Amino acid sequence: MASVALTNLDPASRAAARGWSDLTIRNLFIIPTLVFLIVFNIFPLIYSLGYSFTNFAANRGDAWQFVGLQNYRELLSDDHIWSNFIITAKYVIVSVAGQMIVGFGLALLLNRSFPMKGLITTLLLLPMMMSAAVVGLFWQLLYSPSWGPINYVFGLGDFAWLSNPDSALYAVAITDIWMWSPFVMLLSLAGLSAVPQHLYEAAAIDRAGWWYTFTRITLPLVSPILLIALIFRTMEAFKTFDIAYTMTTQPTAELIAIRLYKQAFQQWDTGKSCALAYIVLIMVLAITNLYVKYLNKVKER
Repeated sequence: MASVALTNLDPASRAAARGWSDLTIRNLFIIPTLVFLIVFNIFPLIYSLGYSFTNFAANRGDAWQFVGLQNYRELLSDDHIWSNFIITAKYVIVSVAGQMIVGFGLALLLNRSFPMKGLITTLLLLPMMMSAAVVGLFWQLLYSPSWGPINYVFGLGDFAWLSNPDSALYAVAITDIWMWSPFVMLLSLAGLSAVPQHLYEAAAIDRAGWWYTFTRITLPLVSPILLIALIFRTMEAFKTFDIAYTMTTQPTAELIAIRLYKQAFQQWDTGKSCALAYIVLIMVLAITNLYVKYLNKVKER
């Protein structure tokens, strides 16, 4: 009966009166979506891949030439590019690790009943709803060495967070942690709410300590959700541009996305910038694939 209900239209519906079948209605929803994905995602992806094998420059009207793998060879042999990758890797580790710790910690605190829980949860979700450029400008004011509240609260005097080569990258990472920890918190709350309560009750009857309960019940059952959050945040951290570009101009905080922007829109080396974008894409896919394989192993346990 369920399959009949899913494959047959209601005879009294307007679609049935027009002679539409369920296949026609399904195609009316699917085909526009597929066309949208092809035009705005797949076509530019293939188009830019072709440009990555040329010396094309968007600001020049002269003809471009096919150069094969020259762009890739030059990029992979450029020490400055590898320096950008090292900076990005350092940023990803600090930022994503901070988000996972803070986000999961907040979820553990919110996974209980207390007054005004809904309001507090909503307020904690506000940072990730803001524009990244606005967040960058906001934290730039907070880090101000002359009158920023961060230096005042921690008694750091006139310490210049964003103009100091040693601290600029970490200042940007802290900002990203503040902005995206709520995302990890939201996913973690969903995972914690799905943990069967009878497991905690059985652990309490057996007089299990909080550490045993956390490591043997909570963490194993929530780990698939945490890995999904880790995958999403790692991919996004590799693409971070607006926060870092807005907050500081220090070379020690020049992420690979900023280098890609400069290559494409300041140096107008379009072909090489497309090649750099595909190098970044391959690296992100490789790291994501490792995460997914580990996630599958966790699910099989």
